[in-house]
Amino acid sequence: MEADMFQEKLIAWYRENKRDLPWRKQNDPYSIWVSEIMLQQTKVDTVIPYYQRFMERFPTMEDLAQATEEEVLKMWEGLGYYSRAKNLWLGVKEVKEKYGGIVPDSKEEIINLPGIGSYTAGAILSIAYGKKTAAVDGNVMRVISRVFNQFEDITKAKTKGLMERMVEDLMPDQETNLFTQALMELGALICTPKNPQCLLCP
Repeated sequence: MEADMFQEKLIAWYRENKRDLPWRKQNDPYSIWVSEIMLQQTKVDTVIPYYQRFMERFPTMEDLAQATEEEVLKMWEGLGYYSRAKNLWLGVKEVKEKYGGIVPDSKEEIINLPGIGSYTAGAILSIAYGKKTAAVDGNVMRVISRVFNQFEDITKAKTKGLMERMVEDLMPDQETNLFTQALMELGALICTPKNPQCLLCP
C-alpha cells in the first residue's frame, strides 16, 4: 500500500470514529505527557476520571512542579504503579529547572527525562509538536504487522526499531498529531489482539 493512501484512509477514519477523550481537547505537551504516563498499563476508561482530577489540581507544569511528592501521590491514589507519578513529577521539575518550563522538542533531550521512553517521547513530539517521530507500542506494532504483512517477533527490541522506522516513513509531513492518534485508535478499537474487526478496517 502506498504511504499517501495509508495516511489518507487512516486519518479520514480517525476523524469519523475517534473517541471523545479529555486529553484530545488540546495538544499541549504537558497534557499529552500526563495522559500518556497515566495510560501506561491502565485502561482508558479507568484513566479518564483520574486525568480530569489531576489536571484540575495541577493545570500547568508550574503547578505540578511546585507540589510536594505527597500531594502528587495522593492525586494518583488508586491508579497504581506509583513510580509513574513520581517520575512525572521529577520530570516536570527537571523541565522547569533545565529547560525554562518548556518541554523539549527533540527526542535526544526529551527521552532523558524521568519516566519517558521511546513511545512516550514519540507521542509528545508528534502530537504536541508535529514532529515526524513514531510512537510505537503493542497496538501500533500489531496494526503495522497486519497491514504490511510483517512477521517479525514484535517482542524483540530490533523489531520495535524496524517498526519505528516504518511508521516514520509512513507519517505525513502535516497532521502528524492525527496520524499518531489514528494508529493508536485503530489498534485499540478495530485491530484488536483477538477478534479484530477486519471488515471495518479502513
